Amino acid sequence: MSYCLNSHCTQPENPDDVKFCLSCGSKLLLKDRYRAIKPIGQGGFGKTFLAVDEDKPSKPPCVIKQFYPQAQGTNTVQKAVELFTLEAVQLDDLGQHPQIPALLAYFTQDDRQYLVQEFIDGQNLAEELAQKGAFSEAQIWQLLHDLLPVLQFCHARGVIHRDIKPENILRDSHYKLVVVDFGASKSATGTALNRTGTSIGTPEYVAPEQIRGRAIFASDIYSLGATCIHLLTGRSPFDSYDINNDTWIWQQQLQTPLSPGLNRILEKMLVSIPVRRYQTADDVLNDLNQQSPVVPPPVTIVKPKAPPTTVSKSPSEFDLELEEVKSQFLGGGKPQANPVQSPKPISPPANQSALDQELEELKAKYGNNNG
Repeated sequence: MSYCLNSHCTQPENPDDVKFCLSCGSKLLLKDRYRAIKPIGQGGFGKTFLAVDEDKPSKPPCVIKQFYPQAQGTNTVQKAVELFTLEAVQLDDLGQHPQIPALLAYFTQDDRQYLVQEFIDGQNLAEELAQKGAFSEAQIWQLLHDLLPVLQFCHARGVIHRDIKPENILRDSHYKLVVVDFGASKSATGTALNRTGTSIGTPEYVAPEQIRGRAIFASDIYSLGATCIHLLTGRSPFDSYDINNDTWIWQQQLQTPLSPGLNRILEKMLVSIPVRRYQTADDVLNDLNQQSPVVPPPVTIVKPKAPPTTVSKSPSEFDLELEEVKSQFLGGGKPQANPVQSPKPISPPANQSALDQELEELKAKYGNNNG
């Protein structure tokens, strides 16, 4: 199927072998190569479509983002234009990271702006949570180890994502986590950090300073922390905060308490006062690396004892073995030298009576002919 990108088209669905919409006559291929198949999302600044690249023999899937602001007012629309353009510029740089979708194209067609980016085949973490239930502590350890380097990469290039949340983190077919949707991202270069701007992001995950339009690198760390507690509790971060007492209560909502190490890290990621929060992704990673994630104890496999072999020993061999047992457990003298390699030490009995019993068993086994 080919989907018409004309927002005013009343019948946008078309067969995949036509080049112009049968309903409105609009051209269906963008740049004569990208064919939209179906809409997959819509936000305040645009629509998103699943598409294929007809210019390649394999016709690989891709994603088309169409700039289509829903807001009214000249200033708001102009701001939206700037953000959409900025997303394209930033994706061109950030898309070099294997956990950020690559930008494939950016252009204008029929007076609308478009960007085309790599398609990530997988579920987002909100869908994974709904399907599989709350995340375990081990999963959160792994998530932080996987995503903090991505934030580190973005921040090193002066980019604040500003909308870290489960819906914007995908797990691809290779189980790799990918950060998507840089439409709300902001450049932190120059004076941008110190200038109050538009508050953008999803309220449940947004840091207090970002709500006031002053996003900083630590704002992304707060949002990642809020994402973690949502995945751990299965509840909205709003439900995990006691506004009357100005405190987080997410620990009370866990089925299994966290280890002290991870608990401290998440608490520091979620501090409302920015200067008391982790300032960089590196800081969080350093603390993570100093902690040991909770792992299940190793399983001890007890092998059945081999049946005793009936070997006839001479009295002198019995005496030597008996002396070795005494030497191991009673601190007796060394056994007499023997050119044959001595057997490996036997694990000590739990107490003296157990040792006496073992000696008696040896005597009974070989007889009282050791004189």
